[in-house]
Amino acid sequence: MSSVAVLTQESFAEHRSGLRDEEITGGAPEDEAYIPTYLEAFPPLPEKGPPGEKGGELTGAWSKIRPIKASVITQVFHVPLEERRYRDNGQFGEGEEAKVCLDIMQRTGAHIELSLAKDQGLSIMVTGKLDSVMKARKEIVARLQTQASATVAIPKEHHRFVIGKNGEKLQELELKTATKIAIPRPEDPSANIRITGTKEGIEKARHEILLISAEQDKRAVERISLEKAFHPFVAGAYNRLVQEMSQETGARISIPPPSLAKDEIVITGEKEAVALAIARIRSVYEEKKRKTTTISVEVKKSQHKYIVGPKGNTLQEIMESTGVSVEMPPLDSDSETIILRGEPDKLGSALTQVYAKAKSVTVVEVMAPAWLHRFIIGKKGQNIGRITQQLPKVHIEFTDGEEKISLEGPTEEVEQAQAQIQEIIKDLLVKMDYTEVNIEQRFHRHLIGKNGANINRIKEQYKVSVRIPQDTERSGLVRIEGDPQGVQLARKELMEMAQRMENERTKDLIVEQKFHRTIIGQKGEKIKEVRDKFPEVIINFPDPSQKSDIVQLRGPKNEVEKCAKFLQKLIADLIENSYSISVPIFKQFHKNIIGKGGANIKKIREETNTKIDLPTENSDSEMIVITGRKGNCEAARDRILAIQKELANIKETEVTIPAKLHNSLIGSKGCLVRSVMEECGGVHIHFPSEGSGSDRVTIRGPAGEVERARRQLLQLAEEKVGRREAGPRSVAVRMQFSVILSVSQGLVVSGLFQDDVVEDSMVVDPRHHRHFVCRRGQVLRELAEEYGGVAVSFPRTGTHSDRVTLKGAKECVEAAKRRIQEIIEDLEAQVTVEVIVPQRYHRAVMGPKGSRIQQITRDCEVQIKFPERDESAGSSCRRNGDAGPEAEFVPRKNDIITISGRSEKCEMARAALLALVPVTVDVEVPYDLHRYIIGQKGSGIRKMMEGYEVNIWVPQPEQQSDVIKVTGQVANVERAHAALLERVKELQAEQEDRALRSFRLTMSVHPKYHPKIIGRKGAVISQIRKDHDVNVQFPDKGDEQQDLITISGYEHNVEEARAAIEKLVSALEEMISEDVKLDHRVHARIIGARGKAVRKLMEEFKVDIRFPQPGSEDPDRVTVTGLPENVDNAIDHLLNLEEEYMMSVTETETMAAYMKPPSRAGGADEDGRVPVKGFVVRDAPWSAAGNKAPDMSSAEDFPTFGMGVAPKQTSAWGPKKF
Repeated sequence: MSSVAVLTQESFAEHRSGLRDEEITGGAPEDEAYIPTYLEAFPPLPEKGPPGEKGGELTGAWSKIRPIKASVITQVFHVPLEERRYRDNGQFGEGEEAKVCLDIMQRTGAHIELSLAKDQGLSIMVTGKLDSVMKARKEIVARLQTQASATVAIPKEHHRFVIGKNGEKLQELELKTATKIAIPRPEDPSANIRITGTKEGIEKARHEILLISAEQDKRAVERISLEKAFHPFVAGAYNRLVQEMSQETGARISIPPPSLAKDEIVITGEKEAVALAIARIRSVYEEKKRKTTTISVEVKKSQHKYIVGPKGNTLQEIMESTGVSVEMPPLDSDSETIILRGEPDKLGSALTQVYAKAKSVTVVEVMAPAWLHRFIIGKKGQNIGRITQQLPKVHIEFTDGEEKISLEGPTEEVEQAQAQIQEIIKDLLVKMDYTEVNIEQRFHRHLIGKNGANINRIKEQYKVSVRIPQDTERSGLVRIEGDPQGVQLARKELMEMAQRMENERTKDLIVEQKFHRTIIGQKGEKIKEVRDKFPEVIINFPDPSQKSDIVQLRGPKNEVEKCAKFLQKLIADLIENSYSISVPIFKQFHKNIIGKGGANIKKIREETNTKIDLPTENSDSEMIVITGRKGNCEAARDRILAIQKELANIKETEVTIPAKLHNSLIGSKGCLVRSVMEECGGVHIHFPSEGSGSDRVTIRGPAGEVERARRQLLQLAEEKVGRREAGPRSVAVRMQFSVILSVSQGLVVSGLFQDDVVEDSMVVDPRHHRHFVCRRGQVLRELAEEYGGVAVSFPRTGTHSDRVTLKGAKECVEAAKRRIQEIIEDLEAQVTVEVIVPQRYHRAVMGPKGSRIQQITRDCEVQIKFPERDESAGSSCRRNGDAGPEAEFVPRKNDIITISGRSEKCEMARAALLALVPVTVDVEVPYDLHRYIIGQKGSGIRKMMEGYEVNIWVPQPEQQSDVIKVTGQVANVERAHAALLERVKELQAEQEDRALRSFRLTMSVHPKYHPKIIGRKGAVISQIRKDHDVNVQFPDKGDEQQDLITISGYEHNVEEARAAIEKLVSALEEMISEDVKLDHRVHARIIGARGKAVRKLMEEFKVDIRFPQPGSEDPDRVTVTGLPENVDNAIDHLLNLEEEYMMSVTETETMAAYMKPPSRAGGADEDGRVPVKGFVVRDAPWSAAGNKAPDMSSAEDFPTFGMGVAPKQTSAWGPKKF
């Protein structure tokens, strides 16, 4: 049975007044509410008592609270006119003083305000935290006020007290006085302290320093020497005597520890206290020296530690109980003599205690095989820990390599520990066994496996312990310990592994370390695939820190060979794909190469299958690095350079400079060529790679700067080579070796030395001389390189001589003569052929940078010369929309290309040139498809022109022509023609598909069903659109025909979508709506948090439930819509929920009624509300005669704190969220 306690009016009154029922006099009747007095309702705070009287409990509590200090302080100080450092005659606040204050504010964080007094003095107000204000004040004084200095002399030994611990006292003093205090160093004999600052600050600092010195004058330090043997008597047991003396005298007494061989005792403090302490110490010393005597005893050295005890406690115990001092020999001494000093009658008992302590501990040794020690200890020390917990005074010590265990402690406990350990040893010898296997040390790491995988598996599988020696031990002995059967099985497996490893083959592959990470892959994914493919092969990569290129393969011979071939192929692919080119691109064009959202660079990477790395935005580098296959890298480079060329007037030229001069032109670490590049506006100069043998140096940059750089390079090259002014026209060629002589004008190659040098001559028609000496003697250099350094000299121009001199080894000279003769025959057999190609095609024939012509020249061994360009002939390229090609072509001088060489070679070159001449083909494309061919902003046609290297001309729209002209090389035009026709087919197919998709159908559906067809958040209609691939449009709000729904798409899809909507509508037509009355107080419970509960109901019963809006005329009406059966089931469930929830609501309201104040129990007004009487008290101050009660309605007596806010009306669904 439960009981309920009800708070009645009487109990409330008793609670408020603190009185029992029988103490209440003159109370109100039981049926009326008790009215408390004013003093009962508002008890006064206790009054403050006299100073000597102890306050009440509350007062005491308040007195403990410390006042809160403000964290921000303000200091004001004045700088007289005569002490101002800056006396600006200009406007106040704009001179040096303001700048200094601003700097100080920034450095210290304090706020500074300046003001000018009538006497032109400076008033400074500093606000901020205490530390900031003190620092700011110190700086202000130092920088705005003229500085004075003074010295103060105090004893040298007092200086350290002015400095303080870690200089803290000195820093505090400087901040406090805003001065700079300089104290002489310890080695300086001077005792003068120098103070710098304002006069006021100096006086304050001087006063503080003298106070510190005066305080130290009162203190004294005394040192007295007493025999070390008597120090324990002065200190007393546990230092109690010396502590008592310190407390009584107030002096500090420092006695050196027993380990320090010093006789001196130091006493510090006030002079009187020091003198008193010395007197006490001397009296103790004299007394003990007179009364004490000594005896010496011999005790084994090993037992001394038991006499001393932990931290010397045993010695202190003996001192405390007998008053005898026990002197122990130093630990590093071999002496076993112990001296006891004390009064004769106490020495006996002290000696007894010494012997007792010495013999209180027993040492026992237990024999056990060394390999068993760790099993005796147990995993994580479990076995031995159990013994030490039971017998904490026993110390157990295991020694590595020794077959014994030492036990030390009280005799009784040692015996118990010995018995337990012997029992463990006996048990282990029965259960455990061990064996040793000799395995070559080179196999040890393979036995262990990666991260100990192999050895851990063996340990877990056979429940054994395997000890493999360290590499430093140079031992092959592997020890196995554990269960006898497990030991044998583990031994067998280890031997089999060793045998298998002896039959394995190890192969080393040389792989550059830079490829290691690529082969391994991210998180080892790639190498895992290789290991899965060759599971019997172990692949070991060197540690990155070793900088080694050796990758080791180990396993069966055949598998190792297969794995090696696979890796070599993989490495070959990596090397092929690791070709790298650095392309210098001006920094301002990097963003154009990247493109919007990285579109350009992504496209180049994908189409060329290369990796392209650009420098970071804040980097000064202009190099773009391309990595991949060589051909792909070159293609990517050309595309990047083409972008740059389009964006700026970038010119590229090549200059021929002998390869042997390249290093000297580049200079140390590229300094010389860098200076040329910087001087010429940042052009890029590219020298061929060393060893390529190429003489071509590429210069790229703005047109004017490129020409300037070319001239500078040629000038530098001429300075490096040097020329002879006199003598026949010749080219000096190195034959065996040459001496380089430094002269004022450059470098001269001279001094050909050879024992069998011959000189010969031959006749060469002067008209052929130019061929040999042009291009700086290129042909002669080639002859010298090919024929052992033969020097060939042609006569000077104007001498009309046909004799050519050859100098060199006899065989070389003869071979060179034959080669010159062959060249002459080729020159005489040369013919000139003219090829007519319209000038507008010349650029197309040349190709990018003349690459196509250069290829023909090399392949056919001919010279090809193009005519000068006739600018008046108009543009050489056709643009979309230009007029078509001329009906008739009339050749001009500018259209003739000249080919020189052998007759058959010229014909080959002529055919190759004509093959490069563009042709024009007409392609029939329906006019209505032209805009799709061109694409958005011409993107489609531009892509086709770039992809097939052709020019495509689309007629103007007003012509409405179906003919598109394609111009380019025959092969390219054919490909473009086929691509255009394919594109036309695609577009026609799209048109047909578009026509099929444009089928439209309208259907009439009552607007009331539209929301259901659309569904919650469009879920239903979206599903219909997705399932049938159609577009469904509902009428807009302003449309006249609100019932029409339009469906568009393929005809059969549209029909299926219409059927789906009709089926949905027919289902909706079968639905009914019914209203049910549910008490509005349970609506919120039915709806649930954020409508979760009602949504669950709607899904469960497949109905729609609508609740009334706030402020509705009928707040209890709930509408349920759905199939008749579902609606009935839902209404029944809702009524059940209402009944269940109403019980809870009724109970809550009943409890709320009980909780109402008694004064509101009756007297309800018409609305059922109880009138509020307010809070009433008796014997209030205003009840006395002549006093007036406060007016509750008066705004003056009871001011309001702001306008009241009307409560918002909320719906059952909870607050709205925006």
